[in-house]
Amino acid sequence: MVEDLSLKQLLAEPQSMDDLHIPTNIVIDLILRLLFNEGNVALSRFIEVLKISSRIIDDTMLWLQREHLVEVSKANTELGRLAYVYTLTEAGTQRARDAMERSLYVGPVPVPITYYNRGIELQTQNRRKISATQVNEALKILVLPANFHRRIGPAINSSPSLFLYGPPGNGKTTIAEAISRLIAGIEPIWIPYALTVGGHIIQIHDRLVHKSIPLEGGRSADLGRIDQRWALFKRPSVMVGGELKMDALDLRYDPVAKIYEAPLQLKANGGMFLIDDFGRQQIRPGDLLNRWIVPLESEVDYLRLHSGQTLIVPFRMLIVFSTNLDPNDLVDDAFLRRIQMKVNVEAPDEKNFYQIFMLMCKFYSIPFDKDAFLYLLQNWYRQPGRTMQAVHPRDLLRTILALCEYEGVSARLTPELIDEACRSYFVS
Repeated sequence: MVEDLSLKQLLAEPQSMDDLHIPTNIVIDLILRLLFNEGNVALSRFIEVLKISSRIIDDTMLWLQREHLVEVSKANTELGRLAYVYTLTEAGTQRARDAMERSLYVGPVPVPITYYNRGIELQTQNRRKISATQVNEALKILVLPANFHRRIGPAINSSPSLFLYGPPGNGKTTIAEAISRLIAGIEPIWIPYALTVGGHIIQIHDRLVHKSIPLEGGRSADLGRIDQRWALFKRPSVMVGGELKMDALDLRYDPVAKIYEAPLQLKANGGMFLIDDFGRQQIRPGDLLNRWIVPLESEVDYLRLHSGQTLIVPFRMLIVFSTNLDPNDLVDDAFLRRIQMKVNVEAPDEKNFYQIFMLMCKFYSIPFDKDAFLYLLQNWYRQPGRTMQAVHPRDLLRTILALCEYEGVSARLTPELIDEACRSYFVS
């Protein structure tokens, strides 16, 4: 039973076609499509693309030769069959065309979805272990209220979801990115390149999301020789903003290639999924939350193939919602209860604003002038009752630096430059 397998058993290198636990025709179709696309293919190329052992490929090529579907186009008798280069026969070309009709996928041999499910469950069954020191270190690039890390750390370690809210420009996205780096830095995760169910192929690997960790000789010190259909990655982070559409959360079928692309949450399994600017997506917040209200509670997701078949897959990641809108205007109480951790990222007070301004002056090599800073504080914040934002010092100093460069003078702080920068930055 798959449910009883350990991670070592799950990832053990297959020694025969039966050990792949998928229909033989899937592997044969992949071989034929690769030959059709490239013409002459060496055994080493099959290994590189399909991610299965030379023994399985050689056995399969022998069978294809006996069926007169492939033939050897080049051979080095000194090196034996491992040096053979293969090409399609006329009958093989017709079979390859039939394989292309079924799908255009050419890549690593897929893993059964039941094995993927077991692999994710085994690698996410323990709580994350990130220390207060690590959280503080990750957040040191920001000036935040004292003990702010205590609001974030427990959510990273034990909560399936986190809601960051508060006025714009105070570091919510930067905090979320710091969390993603923390999660990426914990124990790496084994993820397959592709999945199969009912003869269909789902491509899960995404170069933008999955950052691989090289493994010498295809061997792990703890697990032995590894099934190369799986690779070791940093914990994935998927970040989306206003471009998010509902179809990105479901299996996406390509009618030309005839394969499925995994939804974003499946790519993020074992890591983090950030929805930035929540409430500004091209889908209504209520629709998005209704889509995830069951997965957040049950830790399983339901996906549907275009044939109507429903798949059950793990939903194991930290979901982070980040918004500068009022949470009470976005979601109802029932959903907020399901997000256990909610963190208000507030605007800085005058003390923290001063610290941020000092740090930005140092970063842009602009000599700090206390009188000029107090002038800014009094005339552009206190008098008009303007709310401070953590991003203001950076933006205002950039403008001042640009003004000084335009004049051909050294960067400096003066009331006149502050007025000019503020007039061009703030909308009255």
